[in-house]
Amino acid sequence: MLSIYDVIKKPVVTEKGHDKREQESTLCFAVDEKANKTQIKSAVETLFKVKVADVRTATFEGKLRRRGRFAGYGSTWKKAYVRLKPGQKVPEYAEI
Repeated sequence: MLSIYDVIKKPVVTEKGHDKREQESTLCFAVDEKANKTQIKSAVETLFKVKVADVRTATFEGKLRRRGRFAGYGSTWKKAYVRLKPGQKVPEYAEI
């Protein structure tokens, strides 16, 4: 069983995520690969005290990286887009 702090690893701050936050009230997080949508929803609601409308997830496979003649793969990770219900305030971490 994952705790809420194990489910959400860190916020993903990018230009696309910033635009989604402002226009659609959607937050972006890097989450644990084993976490499902209901665990992500309850973790965000508990940590930030907001109501979540829906959660979308995407899994990114590790890319092949080369350093000279040595090759290896980066880590596989999972991203979650969490849309807040209308009228909910965006948490402070995401404000610039």
